[in-house]
Amino acid sequence: MSVTQQYLLDTYRAHQLGTPPPPPPGTHDLRVLRAGRDERRFRAVIAGRPARGRLRHALRHALRRALGRVSPVRARSTG
Repeated sequence: MSVTQQYLLDTYRAHQLGTPPPPPPGTHDLRVLRAGRDERRFRAVIAGRPARGRLRHALRHALRRALGRVSPVRARSTG
């Protein structure tokens, strides 16, 4: 049974029982993704790791190591 079919069945049952219908599929997707991201950041802070940019940093480090390059030195601005 697909998500749409399940939603239609649940809506029909809610109508028959006089209860409010369920939210349509996909209504809270962004909220769930944000909650997961916040949970990962929270657990990182509790574990003493940086909370932001960990994946990007790890991928950049792995790519540089695989290519045999060292990290570039950033030029300091004088001013």
